[in-house]
Amino acid sequence: MLSVNLLRTVCSSRTLLHSFTVNLPLSARCISTTLTKKETWHSNMNFKLPGNEEYFICSFHPLDYARHYSTAQVKLSCWNCKKPLVKTPAFFCKSCQVVQPPNEGISFFEIMNCEQTFTLDTHKLQTRYVQLQRFLHPDNFIQKSLKEQEYSEIQSALVNKAYKTLLKPLSRGLYMLELKGMTIEEGTDYGADSEFLMELMEINESLDEAKTPEEADKIGRDTKRKLADLTKEIDTALLRGDLQAAKALLAKMKYYANIEEKVKEKLSEFL
Repeated sequence: MLSVNLLRTVCSSRTLLHSFTVNLPLSARCISTTLTKKETWHSNMNFKLPGNEEYFICSFHPLDYARHYSTAQVKLSCWNCKKPLVKTPAFFCKSCQVVQPPNEGISFFEIMNCEQTFTLDTHKLQTRYVQLQRFLHPDNFIQKSLKEQEYSEIQSALVNKAYKTLLKPLSRGLYMLELKGMTIEEGTDYGADSEFLMELMEINESLDEAKTPEEADKIGRDTKRKLADLTKEIDTALLRGDLQAAKALLAKMKYYANIEEKVKEKLSEFL
């Protein structure tokens, strides 16, 4: 049987330089493609039965531009009892109840069972987090095998990361961009014009010069309102698929989130 890793290698854009034929078991099909412009591709598909195994045969030919192929419907099995895992992501085997290693390619939204939307239900997110950690926390596996202890630590840490990433609008939005292959480089002023940068400078100066908790708190309230407005604008941009606009707005949100943290530090000085 052709392994999933080998399939990904064979189907990568770098290897699409010559024609080749791949015989795949029906449980591991290459089922989705991304094509650019109006390109065409050719494939020959037929079925044969070597022994008792049914195969799906694909022939790929050279293309003018790179395509990206992905595998899906690959049946995962429990590492302990070897029985099929029913759900994805699979934290535990339904048959033997043993903790499983993380599934490759699963997003934080899938781990936390949340819709992939910027305005997700944070209450549902928190509930899911508590439920998962109740079962996955390493303390529950002290008397288990070393492999189970290892997998529980990895799964618990992954759930923690997913929860922290999706909980706040800024990290959630940046992660959604990351899923689309976009990032905001650290130390850059992406989407920040001179007027916006001047406004930030004035806010920081006012915060530095604040003499009372009330003055610092007012700056904090104003910043929260701006963050709330940006949250609505980012959601609108993402819903209409305008990733560049969302990226620029998230860059602004990073600045205001930084000011919000400075306000907290300033208020702590008055305690």
